[in-house]
Amino acid sequence: MKIVYFGDVVGKPGRQAVKRRAQALAESEGADLLVANCENSSGGIGVDPGTARELFSAGVHVLTSGNHIWQKREIYDFLEGSDRLLRPANFAPGVPGRGWSVYPTAKGPVAVVNLIGRVFMAPADCPFRAADGILRSIGERAKVVFVDMHAEATSEKVGMGRYLDGRVSAVVGSHTHVQTADEMVLPGGTAYITDTGMCGPLDSVIGMRTEQVLQRFLDQLPVRFEVGRGAPLLQAVAVDVDEATGRARGIRRISEVLEGER
Repeated sequence: MKIVYFGDVVGKPGRQAVKRRAQALAESEGADLLVANCENSSGGIGVDPGTARELFSAGVHVLTSGNHIWQKREIYDFLEGSDRLLRPANFAPGVPGRGWSVYPTAKGPVAVVNLIGRVFMAPADCPFRAADGILRSIGERAKVVFVDMHAEATSEKVGMGRYLDGRVSAVVGSHTHVQTADEMVLPGGTAYITDTGMCGPLDSVIGMRTEQVLQRFLDQLPVRFEVGRGAPLLQAVAVDVDEATGRARGIRRISEVLEGER
């Protein structure tokens, strides 16, 4: 079984990158499931129903998110009505949506789990204990379990990979928008990468216009960030999993600059 996961989708350039490459990557990788983190896909912060539907129409099966999921209030009802858009499972009980679900594929069911870290992030319940409870709930419903760990600190993401090694098929990091070069299959058979990166404008600072971010660094005054411009960057990972055992056979990093205005 192959799962392709697209790093944080940032604004229109990120959506364009996914729309232009999702189907081709699905075919070239032989992907059975396409997953993308969409929490910055609408104007660079948050996601709205139209943007979610746009990514679904591009071929993405499941959308994960993170700390910006509540930015657009119109997404609340959408979260309640769709099991294809996830929010972190360790948010406070009773908030809209769900943090994991099981999805059918031609090669068997896949559980996708969305977690959020606590180090340098807003308060949330413990992601490690939340993962334990989710795995108990999944039980025998799915051998293949794919985890999006949305977190700032690399140590917390590495820790989650090690904590779940041998219990899930993959732990992929999101949130920093900077792709790391530490993809590996851990000793217990769990594919891991600290951060998958982003799908968004190459000429930017983590997706936002360079000059605006530099202004903020230099004078510390409030500034409204806008999505960067130019050629779209697409970053993703392709994970190969033995569907019979749930153990990963490999993980490959993908990073492509697509043709476009630079």
